[in-house]
Formats: sequence, C-alpha cells, structure tokens
Amino acid sequence: MPERRCGFVALIGTPNAGKSTLVNALVGSKVSIVSHKVQTTRALVRGIAIAGEAQLVLVDTPGVFAPKRRLDRAMVTTAWGSAHDADIVAVLIDARRGVEDDETAMLATVKDLRQPRILLLNKVDVADKPGLLALAARLNAEVAFEATFMISALTGDGVDDLKAWLAQRAPAGPWHYPEDQISDAPLRQLAAEITREKLYHRLHQELPYQSTVETETWTELKDGSVRIEQTIYVERESQRKIVLGRGGQTIKAIGAEARREIAEIVEAKVHLMLFVKVREGWSDDPERYREMGLEFPKE
Repeated sequence: MPERRCGFVALIGTPNAGKSTLVNALVGSKVSIVSHKVQTTRALVRGIAIAGEAQLVLVDTPGVFAPKRRLDRAMVTTAWGSAHDADIVAVLIDARRGVEDDETAMLATVKDLRQPRILLLNKVDVADKPGLLALAARLNAEVAFEATFMISALTGDGVDDLKAWLAQRAPAGPWHYPEDQISDAPLRQLAAEITREKLYHRLHQELPYQSTVETETWTELKDGSVRIEQTIYVERESQRKIVLGRGGQTIKAIGAEARREIAEIVEAKVHLMLFVKVREGWSDDPERYREMGLEFPKE
C-alpha cells in the first residue's frame, strides 16, 4: 500500500497576487475569500487538498506589504510566521505586474527562509508571454527556488502539475485532517468571510478597508435549516448608511448573495440575518484580532 504523506504549504505573495484563488483551485472548492480589494485575507485560511495518498494543507496567508497600521502589522507578522512553520513555501508573483517595491522587499525576506521554496508565476493567461522566461530567470537568479511553475489560478492552467509536484514533495506521515474536510476554518468563521466578500464585491469603491463581519449566532432548527445572525461592523455612521443602502436595498442584496453561498457549503437551507453596527476604532480592539485569529500588536 502506498505510503501516506502530509505537507503544509505556505503561500506567500503581495496583495492580489492570487493566493486565495489558487487555494480554492487546488482544493477544488471555495475555502478562501476572493476580492479585487487588496488585503482581504486577514487571518490564516487553511485549505485542504487531496492528491493521491498525499494531503496538502494549503495556508493562504495575508498579503505581504509595507504595513502602515496596527492591523497591517498583525497581518504581515502572521504571514511570515506561517512561512517559518511550513514544509514548503510557495512564492506567488503576479506575472502581469512583475516585480515592484513590495515584491522586492518580500523576496529579500524569502532568501533567509530555511524551508524549500518554489516560485509560482501566476496570471500567465493575461501576462506578456515573451517576458515570462526572462522574469523566471531573473527571480531564480535572486532566490534559490527548487522549482518554477507558470500557472493561472483563475483558469486552472498548470494547477494540476503544481498539485502533483507538491504531493510528491510532501513529507511522509499521517494525514492531519479527515479525508472529506476541505478547510480548518470553523463554519461560523467561513460564513462571516463569505458575507465580507459579498460586502467588498458590492461596495469596494465606497466602503473603506475598516469593516469586519462576525457571526454572532448559529442555530440549527428542527427542520434541518440553519438560522445565522451576523453583524457587520463599520467605524462611522456614514459607512453604516452606505452598507444599508437606500431603503435597505444594498444590505438585502449582500444578504441574498451570502445566503446562497453559505447554503451551498452547509448543504442546508439558510436563514441569514444581517445587522450593521458602528464600532469606532474596532481595528484597535484586541478582541477583534482574536476573532480573526491574529496576534494583537502591542505597538
């Protein structure tokens, strides 16, 4: 009987490099929030993929960038912490964007990691093809990568080859999670992330980054359906009005989209109740960081 393997893979990249889309593609199911708004992944999201006898625990980390605020610092610290704990570090570069200041700073830190590192050039479906080989050569000259993959997380190009390589490279050992589990995020947290994604999709130009969603109650009813109450926290009354929309239309639309997706994941009818509250300075509240699975930076 083939030997079982289990490997932890940390995905490191700058915001919007496509880490969450790649985790979802490797797992084959939605486990991580995807948004065009940068820095949407705040805590660690572990997606769990099976490839033959190998279980791959994919750690979708917050994007690595120059932190300006306390929440930023917590996210970047969490990202690098996951890299140090992983069996393999996969460095994701947006091939269309190339290497700018944030990527240069990230690669300087990647050099010092002891773990095996691989390079993933993402978004090759929309990148300048002639420049891809030159970009790969330049990055491999800078960092000793074990392998380089050219992929499109969105279309799936190259993802199967990457998954097969990771499966072969995973250390021998027992699986950490049951075979049918696709994420270690509790359903309450996953449901909150889904609602936050719908919020960003609808209001990414109007609503600032300082908003969060918390699942307050999760009740399984006798008919098999689930009643979920969530609160969207914003920092100012003007933001609350934006989320509600004229006559409550915006919050209704967000709720309808989130309800459909949560119902698919829990495989049951969902009654989703959304509330919007103003909580000034929530991004300086240690309790909110614990809710998101982040360490609260003292400074």
